[in-house]
Amino acid sequence: MEESEDVPKDFIKLKSEKLSVDEVSELVVSPYCGAVSLFIGTTRNSFEGRKVIHLEYEAYTSMAETEIKKICRDVREKWSSVKHIAVHHRLGVVPITEASVIIAVSSPHRAESLEAVMYCINTLKASVPIWKKEIYEDEYSWKENKECFWANSEK
Repeated sequence: MEESEDVPKDFIKLKSEKLSVDEVSELVVSPYCGAVSLFIGTTRNSFEGRKVIHLEYEAYTSMAETEIKKICRDVREKWSSVKHIAVHHRLGVVPITEASVIIAVSSPHRAESLEAVMYCINTLKASVPIWKKEIYEDEYSWKENKECFWANSEK
């Protein structure tokens, strides 16, 4: 395969079905890259001593996709060797232990892909309009990300 045939691609998906680590990681594999770095955000069973039953995510889908595309562009500006980027985020109900978000990045060497994955998740949490509701045994709570710039600017 000629490198020109393996042009950098971004794979962005917001969906209500269960996310697949294998599917996301396979999207970014390239014969020109020696590193695929992954971040998998999963639903945990507790928050600040309270039992979590499951999470529910809602998004302003078109705006979320636009913001994730901006993150991908920023990654390519900061780490020009990054080949492929995949960002899949689940919407709707996400049971305990299942993935809410999977991010995968490929690059020739590990440093760039590891740094890019961290940048992707931190920036996603700070700027993408996806909202999380934690469902507890007796109530629920909408959660804002501590990194979220629009939530913090009003305080």
